[in-house]
Order: sequence, then C-alpha cells, then structure tokens
Amino acid sequence: MYYKLNGVTQRLTGAPAAAYSPQGLRPSIPAVSPPITFATPTKLVSEAGSQVEYLGANKVPDLQKAFQRSDGIPVHLKRGLMDKMLYRTTMGLTIGGALYCLVALYIAAQPRNK
Repeated sequence: MYYKLNGVTQRLTGAPAAAYSPQGLRPSIPAVSPPITFATPTKLVSEAGSQVEYLGANKVPDLQKAFQRSDGIPVHLKRGLMDKMLYRTTMGLTIGGALYCLVALYIAAQPRNK
C-alpha cells in the first residue's frame, strides 16, 4: 500500500498503486542511440563494400614486440625517456609526500608552549 499526504488534513492517507509515480523513478529511454565512440569507421559500410577501413594504423603488433623483448628493462620503463621521467617524478613525489607526513606528525606530537 502506498501513502500520500492529504492537503486538507495534513495527514498520510492510503493511495492506490496507480497513483504512485515519483518523478525520479520514471523510465527514461533516449530517443536516439548514441554513436559508437571507439573504432568508428572512416567510411560507411555501403561505400566500403564488405571491408571497413579505420582511420589509424594498428600499432599493437609493434608494441607487443617492444614490450616482450627480453632486455632486462622493467615493463614500465620500456618506452624510453618519458617513461623514465614519469617514473622518477612519481617516486620523488611519493618520497617527498611521505617525508612531509612524517614531519607533520612530529610537529603535531609536540606539546604547545603556553
């Protein structure tokens, strides 16, 4: 059973289930389906025939070769200088943040002078 507020008596009164239709629970179906975000073809299927051409070149085989090469370099550093800079920056900020937290805890642990 559902209830609604009676405007005259300011009390809850019983209401049939058909009267219960809150605004937030109404089904909302979009009129048009959204376009596909990834792997959008550059030509329509009718123009390209049975094949669909894509805008970019497939870099996956080249990246697989680079990452699977056994040269002793960790995977997160295999792509060169930018990976090294990003790794070192991340480690520096992590160590700096940990030191800052320890200093803040040390300062917070000291009694106040009166």
